[in-house]
Amino acid sequence: MLEQAADFKEESDALHALLAPLDDAAFERTTQFKGWTINDVLQHLHYFNYAADLSLNDEAGIVKLLSAFQAATKAGETMRSYTDKQLGGVKGRALLALWHDYYTAMVPNFHAADPKKRLKWAGPDMSVRSSITARLMETWAHGQEVFDLLGVERAEGDRIRNVVVIGNNTFGWTFANRGEPVPEDRPFLKLTAPSGAVWEFNDPSDDNRIEGEAVAFCRVVTQTRNIADTGLSVTGQTASRWMAVAQCFAGPPQDPPAPGTRFTASACPPPGDPDRKP
Repeated sequence: MLEQAADFKEESDALHALLAPLDDAAFERTTQFKGWTINDVLQHLHYFNYAADLSLNDEAGIVKLLSAFQAATKAGETMRSYTDKQLGGVKGRALLALWHDYYTAMVPNFHAADPKKRLKWAGPDMSVRSSITARLMETWAHGQEVFDLLGVERAEGDRIRNVVVIGNNTFGWTFANRGEPVPEDRPFLKLTAPSGAVWEFNDPSDDNRIEGEAVAFCRVVTQTRNIADTGLSVTGQTASRWMAVAQCFAGPPQDPPAPGTRFTASACPPPGDPDRKP
């Protein structure tokens, strides 16, 4: 059993449980992330879940899929528009069922695969283990905007260690992607897991370190929060610069959200409640 595949399913199930009570209209509500709706989030997650699953056993197929996607976006088509067309415009509860049934079915495929097998992807090839870990990270990150929109504090689990690892591993990528020299002094991380366990990464240091809740670190490296909106303690020039621009996902350099613009909204009344807002 591939632990990361089980963690991916648990993370996806947590998001599904949040969305399961919603009616079709609720999926058109706009999140704090670049104007994306819940429909946009689920279309994005489903399409790239499909791509990751395809990459397991169809190298020609995944290369063709990713080439077509890259050509469309290079020509000016938005990611949301492209995935919407590829999925036939499915939305609402039909989309929820499509996403849920597919991620459930793909997990055994990752369990059965060699974790070290190399897979084609949009950037460098990656291992099976890294591929499903990336799907977990993206599900967690995009799930954050949905939890925020619906006013629900997510019950976190220690499976977010996977996101911490990706965040730490992309330290150098964050700088290189911006054309900046990669510092040699990777900051010491001392993070408290949801369970209360303490996770430490990199060489201990008193003057170049990041300390605090693991959830907060994950929110910064996935750019779902500005560092100013977390309780992380950041010491040192390298640590401060990293946390100001951290980016654990592929693609051109992206700036984090401005302070105060990503937060958990007031709780949203359930479907059918007369106080519910569109």
